[in-house]
Amino acid sequence: MSEPLRWLPHVVVAAIVERDGRYLFVEEHTAEGLRLNQPAGHWERGETLIDAVRREALEETAHRVEPRALLGCYSTYYPGKDITYLRFAYVCEVTGHEADNALDTGIVRAVWLTPEELAASAVPHRSPLVMRCVDDHRAGRRFPLDFVSHA
Repeated sequence: MSEPLRWLPHVVVAAIVERDGRYLFVEEHTAEGLRLNQPAGHWERGETLIDAVRREALEETAHRVEPRALLGCYSTYYPGKDITYLRFAYVCEVTGHEADNALDTGIVRAVWLTPEELAASAVPHRSPLVMRCVDDHRAGRRFPLDFVSHA
């Protein structure tokens, strides 16, 4: 009898940052071409999810952010790669900007867009979760930060 394959979803965090009706996004090079995404990335060993979202936002946008609430936990499956992503999206506010910081490899730029500009963008979204998180944020969805705990 063969050994069953282990299924391991990829855990990622995303920073949902709104200021004056505009949201912070990144344009990034992916295997599928240029895409729009929230500042987001993989959760690394030894971090809390909150540490990860702070780090990813700084690395991808040069903005320091502070999480204020959990927007939600989302899953999405990419059959072509047979990968499931589990995304923890955090509502964050900007607490600083490190203009001299180089952005992560693959990041073209950080950009502030209204929801309408995001929806009409010629640059495709990295996943359907990009717009979903904006919609959930605008609808007032929030969970306390301690909704997710680390033992």
